[in-house]
Amino acid sequence: MTVAAAEPLTLVAWAPGYPGTTEQAQPSMDEFALGVATAAGWTPDEFRAVYYPKVEAGRERLAAGDAALVIVPLPVYLEFGESLDLRPLLRVIQQGGDEETWSLVAHKGDLKTVADLSGWSLEGHAGFSPRFVERVLAGWGTLPEDVEIGFNARVLSVLRRAARGEPVAALLDRAQAEALERLPFAADLEVVAASAPMISSLVCAVGDRLPEAREQTVVRALQQLDGSTGGDEVLATIRVVRFEPLGEDALDGVQRLWGDAAD
Repeated sequence: MTVAAAEPLTLVAWAPGYPGTTEQAQPSMDEFALGVATAAGWTPDEFRAVYYPKVEAGRERLAAGDAALVIVPLPVYLEFGESLDLRPLLRVIQQGGDEETWSLVAHKGDLKTVADLSGWSLEGHAGFSPRFVERVLAGWGTLPEDVEIGFNARVLSVLRRAARGEPVAALLDRAQAEALERLPFAADLEVVAASAPMISSLVCAVGDRLPEAREQTVVRALQQLDGSTGGDEVLATIRVVRFEPLGEDALDGVQRLWGDAAD
């Protein structure tokens, strides 16, 4: 038995607020894991994948010693990367585009300036990180101190409240913002601010749990999936187009933006 077979590793897909449950996603995770194991030249029991759509559940799962890799949206990496010792390895190119943008949506005509958010709530699936929300909207201005930023995975309910004229705004990712025009109450909403384009998601190593040789093997396997037989179908099960290398300066901009919050 090889060392790898004796010590199977787990990839955690951790996406707070995104659709589905751990149980519902497991068939897709199993198919993805099998594709990665095949590309790496490993047996099926040497690589596992599991999905977590809740903040605390994902953090708890990463505490397990076999969780050596994690796929996270950028807000998760910025909020928890240092405390969880996450080291970026690859960039995730998702279906719909190479980059992510974040849009602030409110009742049409209610928000003329950032100061008009005073006393409002600002909700969305990035709301677990108020610092991230503040920084992605920094181009519009400094948020009032009495804005209540909160995590809410039920963005549609937030948009309905906003459309009725309630003092609530939704922070949407690219896919959610693109779906706005299909809502029956879209005419009552407007995008009042948007972030610059940025990285969507990352594949990260968790500490030093992965030996260098295995890390190199799994990184190559992930990058080769979109060009392999059946690889595109495997990636489609997790709404990914491909995994690609991070350029030397790929994270510089967002890390500078993140660091500015401490000023």
